[in-house]
Amino acid sequence: MATYNLTKLKGREIIDSRGNPTLEVEAFCDKISASAIVPSGASTGIYEALELRDKDKRYHGKGVQEAVKKVNFLSKKLKGIDVTKQKELDNLMIELDGTAKKTKLGANTILGVSMACCRLAAKCKNQDLYKHLSKLYGGKKVSVPVPYCNIINGGEHAGNELPMQEFMIAPTKAKTFAEGVRMVSETYQVLKKLIEKKYGKAATGVGDEGGFAPPIKKAEEALNIITKAIEEAGHSKKMSIAMDPAASEFYIYDTGKYRLHNVMSPKQLKNYYIRLAQKYNIISIEDPFEQDDFKSFQMLMEEADFQVVGDDLLVTSVDRINIAAEKNLCNALLLKVNQIGSVTEALAASRMAMQNKWNVMVSHRSGETEDTFIADLAVALGCNEIKIGAPCRGERTAKFNRLLKIEETIGTNCYNRKI
Repeated sequence: MATYNLTKLKGREIIDSRGNPTLEVEAFCDKISASAIVPSGASTGIYEALELRDKDKRYHGKGVQEAVKKVNFLSKKLKGIDVTKQKELDNLMIELDGTAKKTKLGANTILGVSMACCRLAAKCKNQDLYKHLSKLYGGKKVSVPVPYCNIINGGEHAGNELPMQEFMIAPTKAKTFAEGVRMVSETYQVLKKLIEKKYGKAATGVGDEGGFAPPIKKAEEALNIITKAIEEAGHSKKMSIAMDPAASEFYIYDTGKYRLHNVMSPKQLKNYYIRLAQKYNIISIEDPFEQDDFKSFQMLMEEADFQVVGDDLLVTSVDRINIAAEKNLCNALLLKVNQIGSVTEALAASRMAMQNKWNVMVSHRSGETEDTFIADLAVALGCNEIKIGAPCRGERTAKFNRLLKIEETIGTNCYNRKI
């Protein structure tokens, strides 16, 4: 059996979609090389692994030169390891770090190396990345996921006064991913015209994930105009709506209540979600409560007939997934590779979620890059859903376009429409 030994790692500081520094890692096996770029979140859970930043005067403290130095350190420690042995490689980095939240090397450092070596292994074997990842995951059937597309931004992703962070559309009844992309794009363009007509041309600027950020304050305003856009685009029978309130961002820690357009108790907020879901046919709500407000998650799960997704609640951690499954806090995992910091741990989180018969939604971050790793990852996992942003901005459309190409290869009968 051929071995593909790592000969060198190179780190570099580059720019993400918000204009902030991020880390790119290039991995070498003799003359063959592959690279990966690490994304960054704005709304982050307190249990996420550490993102190593320089915290000096450069880039307002957000530089990643320390992470680059850590890559150089790992280059010496990992030299000679077979890059096809992903678990061995990742576990060695985790052991070298030796901390629960990767505070010594940084999750961004470890993840950059992990993804770059994973892509290098696929390249050495002359395989598509999704095929290599599928084999690492256990050879499950690959499929192209349904895109969940954030078309109205609020919260930490926009400069408006809308507390809830994301309002998404998902072409759950499309026959193919390509048809789904067309439906999303058409709805997005209609929405732009509706926003311009109601709020003026200046309101059609976009937030971090490509969604519009009009001057609205209440969820109903966003949902009403999205519903109208879906109808005018002619996709009412095939398009669904989803939300990510990111409730940790508007939780009042002193009182245990939530501040939206008015202050609500957890029970009032739970009832509010249920009313919204019934009125607007919402199929999925992510992070409806603060990440440690377990009682409220349980209360919602007892009544919800929609998907409840854990993001800050779970942070792609097997330990947090086990807690949530035991306490019945949610029924879907939002999988973000940079929350946990390695490909192996992300695969383990997905495996644990699916063992609990949850859905898995692979997700981008608000601070994204042109790297399309998560598109291949979602296909490899055979998961139902991918959170991918609006059909706007190159770092988002790169993922759409990669999935369109994969669908051409594996066939339209592999488009996964279940939720």
